[in-house]
Formats: sequence, C-alpha cells, structure tokens
Amino acid sequence: MAPLLVLGTRNRKKRDEIVEILGDLGLEFGDLSQWPDVPEVVEDGATFEDNARKKAGEVARHLERWGLAEDSGLVVPDLNGRPGVHSARYAGTQGDDAANNQRLLAELAPLPDECRAAYYICTAALADPEGQIRAVTEGRCHGVIINERRGSGGFGYDPLFLIPEYHATFGELSPRVKHALSHRAKALSALRPALRRLLPEGG
Repeated sequence: MAPLLVLGTRNRKKRDEIVEILGDLGLEFGDLSQWPDVPEVVEDGATFEDNARKKAGEVARHLERWGLAEDSGLVVPDLNGRPGVHSARYAGTQGDDAANNQRLLAELAPLPDECRAAYYICTAALADPEGQIRAVTEGRCHGVIINERRGSGGFGYDPLFLIPEYHATFGELSPRVKHALSHRAKALSALRPALRRLLPEGG
C-alpha cells in the first residue's frame, strides 16, 4: 500500500499542482478537504518558513500522518517586499485573486517600469506523524509584474507575473513549462530526496 502524505491545503488548484509535481513518487496524496474537522491553521508567522513549519506540524500531529505544507507568495523588492507573507489576503479577503491583483497594480502604478521586478518564493516543510519537522526547502522564481492580466492558467498573481525569457506570464505558460520553472516546483523538487528517504518508514 502506498504511503499516505497529507497536503496541508484545502485549495484544489494548489493540491493539483503539488500532485502533478510529486505524482511520480508512488505516494498516495490526501488533502484537508478529506478531514473537515482539522482546525484551520492560523498563518501568523513572520516568514514563509514559519508558516510552512506551523502548518505541516499541526496538520501532521492532528491526523497522526505524514504532512506536507508550503507557504508561498510574491515579493516585490521596490514595494518593500510586499505583498510577501500576506500575498493570499493582500486586499483583505483570503484568496480573492482579482482584488489582490488590483491592489498590486494600484501600488505599482506610480512607480517607473524598472521597479516592477518581482519573485515568487515557496517554502515547503515535511512533518512526521508526531508533528516533528523533518525537512524544509525553498524555491524562488524571478520575473516582472506587467500592467494587465494575461492568461487564464494558474492562480494568485500568475496572470501578472511575466517570465521575460519566455515572453509569457505564468497564466499563459503550459503546466509542464510552469512546473519546470516555478518556485513551488523548485521547493518540492528539493524535497524529493527527503520524501523518498522518510516516507517508507512512516507508511
């Protein structure tokens, strides 16, 4: 029987992306939509790593299963690092992509074009069934924020996040290309050795 890894998310798009990236490892993947009684983890950390560690540990401990959680967001250096850890709720409501994108564009509007450099960052954490963190990884992807949304793929700030080398946004790129480039893919790929080494133990 394949080892079960519980993903610390109720976000279907995020779950699907993680499974696409790690699906060849021979694991069974669950997510929090299957365990509605798991309490919502308050993401009050000062860094992406704080939040990833907290989510992975609390979910794993509550379910007594291996848990994988990640925290990710967009960093614009010329906005003093915003949206940062508040990326998903930047405009006030959790997961309101349209409002978050609008606020980002409004804050960038007065700045010159050279101030639009940005990067996505993802920190992933793996916790054992006792809630102990066994591995933490990070991935980054650099790009530029454009003036209007392009593409319907992905989620979050993807339609605004241009990869200059591809002349396309994350919203326009195919999943295959995005997964070769993205911050989440880099963080999760770095976690693969730990998953291969540890999961058979946990079953």
